[in-house]
Amino acid sequence: MKKFFKLITHNKARNNHYVVGIIIAVLTAFSFGIFIYRFTAVATTKEYAGVNLSEKTRQKYQHVDQVNARRGDILDSNGDMIAGNSSIYNVYAVLSKNSRTAKGKPDYVQDKQKTAEELSKYLPLSKKQLMNYLTPDNKKQYQVEFGPEGKNLSIEIKNKIAAKNLPGIKFTEYPSRNYPNGVFATNQVGITKQDDINDPNTNISGLMGIERYFNKVLSGTGGKKITKIDSHGNELPGSQMVEKQAVNGSNVYLTLDSKIQQYVEILTQNVQNKYQPKDLQVVVMDPKTGQIKAATQRPTFNPTTGKGMSSSWRDTLVADQFEPGSAMKILTLSAGIDSGHYDPNEYYQSGTVEVGGRTIKDWNDVGWGSIPMSEAFPRSSNVGMVHLEQEMGADTWMKYMKKFKIGEKTGIELPDEIAGGISYKHASDQAMTSFGQSVNVNDMQMLQAFSAVANDGKMVKPQIVQKIVDPNTGKTTKKYKTEVVGHPIKADTAKQVRSAMRQVVTAEYGTGMAYKVPGIKVGVKTGTAQVASPTGGYLTGASNYIFSVAGMVPYNKPRYIVYITMKQPQIMSTAAETMISEIFNPLVKRLMTQEDDSGVDVKPGSQYVDMPDFLNKSVSSANKQISKLDLQAGIIGTGDKIVQQLPASGEKVMPGQRIVMLTNGAMTMPDLTGWSKNDVLKFAEITGRTVATKGDGYVTEQSIKPGKIINDSGKIIVTLKNNN
Repeated sequence: MKKFFKLITHNKARNNHYVVGIIIAVLTAFSFGIFIYRFTAVATTKEYAGVNLSEKTRQKYQHVDQVNARRGDILDSNGDMIAGNSSIYNVYAVLSKNSRTAKGKPDYVQDKQKTAEELSKYLPLSKKQLMNYLTPDNKKQYQVEFGPEGKNLSIEIKNKIAAKNLPGIKFTEYPSRNYPNGVFATNQVGITKQDDINDPNTNISGLMGIERYFNKVLSGTGGKKITKIDSHGNELPGSQMVEKQAVNGSNVYLTLDSKIQQYVEILTQNVQNKYQPKDLQVVVMDPKTGQIKAATQRPTFNPTTGKGMSSSWRDTLVADQFEPGSAMKILTLSAGIDSGHYDPNEYYQSGTVEVGGRTIKDWNDVGWGSIPMSEAFPRSSNVGMVHLEQEMGADTWMKYMKKFKIGEKTGIELPDEIAGGISYKHASDQAMTSFGQSVNVNDMQMLQAFSAVANDGKMVKPQIVQKIVDPNTGKTTKKYKTEVVGHPIKADTAKQVRSAMRQVVTAEYGTGMAYKVPGIKVGVKTGTAQVASPTGGYLTGASNYIFSVAGMVPYNKPRYIVYITMKQPQIMSTAAETMISEIFNPLVKRLMTQEDDSGVDVKPGSQYVDMPDFLNKSVSSANKQISKLDLQAGIIGTGDKIVQQLPASGEKVMPGQRIVMLTNGAMTMPDLTGWSKNDVLKFAEITGRTVATKGDGYVTEQSIKPGKIINDSGKIIVTLKNNN
């Protein structure tokens, strides 16, 4: 029995070994099969877990560099530079004593006191502030930056710092955009931004204006440079380089004329400084072609320094809508004459009229009694225009507004254009559109409509781009031609309206006598529109209006349309027409004198000064030069050399303006007595101090006495008063 059980046990063990062996063999064969399958799959597809192994290996042993295309330039109609490529620099200091040059010499800041003293000459930081940066709490910190004051330095400042050969002071270069004219149709031309502020090889892209609208055209197409590297990232000697060439961006030529534009900027800024309107727009257009010769707005900003950008982030010429006021009467009169409903000898009772339960008044409330319709336009009678609208009928008047394309975008090559609109539901709204209320437009829409009157009935689209040119071949790839967009009125109608515009200037009862320019046949229409209240209705008060003038010169055969709008001037020291005439009259004279048949050419250079470079010059020599240029100086600090200046070198300023300059010494408070508000803003910008102003006009008091050091002075309060 024992042998029997022993035999059974032995056989069972043998069977178990046999089964285990079979299992192991099957598992081995299965694993080997999977291995063969995976190996074959990887060898065939060259992928594992969704990863392309060939691509992974290629990436490991090759280096790809992006090659940025050169951004195209923006130029004026004569080929003069408006925007071009440049570089900006950030400065930083290496503090680690482990930093060495290739020759093993120390390459870190060794004399912090000297370094801080030298840098204070070129950065808007005191020596004490710079020492704080150079002595961080973390003693092991490898390098430090100098805050916003150490960023976006010009090549001029960078070179001056580099010339001092300060150990450990380094620079990072970033691509940038150069706007050599300073404030120059800034909101229309636009600006750019860096795609990655931390990458020195970043591209730049258009952020507004022409820079944004034509970003793809200006940007071009980037390329690639590929080289082979070893496992440590070193380029292999003699490795083949594969390169995809970058295609540079095209150049965009605008219709702007730099001579006219510069003069417009100067005149506009003077009025802005003097009367401080909340908004101010000036546009000059050739009515035959639709080409915009000059365009600007206030508020605006300096594209180089960024000053003013936070309060001027729109192109108000296309992105803002407004009620045009009495300038709309040009279209009302055009429609009335063209439709056969205007009788110049018909009398009407001026003063007030009831329409749809609403009382509409003339601008002088009581009117001029019973007067002929021929006087309604030059007197700018609202009641007269309502009478004409009622003679036409609402349907006819709307038909003409549509012919003039009111409420439609012009399609000008600028981003964010708004269409505006017409409120036409009630009889009172219909009547009010005849004198420019209950209707919203943008500046370009009005210019387009005016062109029909200036151009004998032929209406042309406003145009700000002349052509696009390939810089590699010099060939024009696209040319923008005059685009006729309608014929809303007959030629004879247009001539009659222009004659009426001449009466606005010449008639003893005309509202535009302020725009009379001796020797030049000017025709205008003045405008005054109430400003809508956020709570409904309209604001009250002498300044709560949009004042405007639309002028054609000469009125009989217009070569230019000049359109100026000014909203809510804060200093009402004179009549609104007088304010606007300070831009309109000298501008019209300049436009016509430049094209005079006698060949007389008044150059803009005779009216402004190209700002010299005073950086690193002595205070005494700068003062002498400023005096010769008929400018004023404002010196800040106790040093003997100039380290900063406003306006910057190359900008254009009018004689008599103040040049604010910071010296290399202690930052001390100057005597601001007699400085304008604009001068005070320059002082705040160049010192970095917080300045609060009270009142308007010129400085009479300041909270910190002249001569006192102002590095840690807190808020500075300045009181201004008008001399009027």
